Amino acid sequence: RYRVGNNQQAEDLTATTFLKAWRARDQYTQHLSAFSTWVFSIARHVAIDHFRQQRDEITFDSLQTLADDHSLEEAIQRQNEQARLTALLAQLPAADRELIALKYGAELTNRDIAHLTNLSESNVGTRLYRIVRKLRDEWDE
Repeated sequence: RYRVGNNQQAEDLTATTFLKAWRARDQYTQHLSAFSTWVFSIARHVAIDHFRQQRDEITFDSLQTLADDHSLEEAIQRQNEQARLTALLAQLPAADRELIALKYGAELTNRDIAHLTNLSESNVGTRLYRIVRKLRDEWDE
């Protein structure tokens, strides 16, 4: 949901992930990784495939932003901040965006992220710290 930004699309991708996991269940090996790591790895590939095929479309959910309980001014402020954050994230290298998505979108631990990305746990922590610091510095400019 964090990476896609659309609840319906996230649900569809989740269904695809579990369908692929079910079909490949015989390929899971417990001694190589935790089940959750295996499923997140499948989800990561499903998301990558989705973004490769994605076209620029305006979703119904995005049009309903202004229909919230909040005032128009608050909705525009939130939309501007989200656009600004999206622009800052877009400037990051793909590997850094992936780390941010796994940490704050999927809410994985550094250890789980390390297993998924083949990085050391300390490297994940260091890189996330530097990425967040860079984003904060750019946000404050």
